[in-house]
Amino acid sequence: MKKRTPLFLIALLPLVSHAEIITRKIKYWDGKTELEGRIAYDNRYAIKKPGILVFHDWMGTSSFTQQKAEDLARLGYVGFEADLYGEDLRPENTKEAAAVAESFKNNRALLRRRARLALETLEHQTRVEKTQIGAIGFCFGGTAALELARSGAPVEGVVSFHGGLSTPNPDDAKKILGKILVLHGAEDPWVPPEEVAAFEREMTDAGVDWELVKYSNAVHAFTNPAAGNDNSKGAAYNREAAERSWETMKDFFNKLFGKIDVPERSSLKR
Repeated sequence: MKKRTPLFLIALLPLVSHAEIITRKIKYWDGKTELEGRIAYDNRYAIKKPGILVFHDWMGTSSFTQQKAEDLARLGYVGFEADLYGEDLRPENTKEAAAVAESFKNNRALLRRRARLALETLEHQTRVEKTQIGAIGFCFGGTAALELARSGAPVEGVVSFHGGLSTPNPDDAKKILGKILVLHGAEDPWVPPEEVAAFEREMTDAGVDWELVKYSNAVHAFTNPAAGNDNSKGAAYNREAAERSWETMKDFFNKLFGKIDVPERSSLKR
């Protein structure tokens, strides 16, 4: 039987160091399922900082979400790319990814548990102020971030980038403790207007502090360059929407946690 290292205690040697930005793998478990996340932080900060969970799209953990965690670290946060699938579940193509994501959407208890485990892992990191936690997610990860909030988890704010908005338990919105920001492609065929309208009713009926921003000429996956540029396929990169949505997220977290004074980096290279 494989020997397990206690939960939260594994932090491998730094994998990446761009100037003062450090990333580490962190292994944690859901029962017998091994999960592997990555934490990113600026090692010059001597005090604890807000932590931001990053939930991946239907393809699983990737260089895209790893980069988002590092980008958050450059803003002064501790970013944590969560692993919702598990180390042995890595879709090799979109067909496999669709099947895996659907299995999680059909089992919201599992999806919420995996999101909660990521939250607990981040809370236990010594550089994190555990009373100041936020979450962001992309596509399937946006759904995960919203489900984490609907579970009543102690997160101050959640941001969904072109994520699915539906839920089988809309009354659970009454459990949401923090603020909600949804960044949505106005022409997204995978999250149609009726789903958006149902989400708005859900949030309003529950008395949640929420905001939904729509970007014109944007479809699903508009933040990801790997999505290509053909809107007719339903998923495509839109640089303007990607940049504007990231700025909106920054403003959202600045208001939640206060603007972080980031030291100048003369040697930082992107």
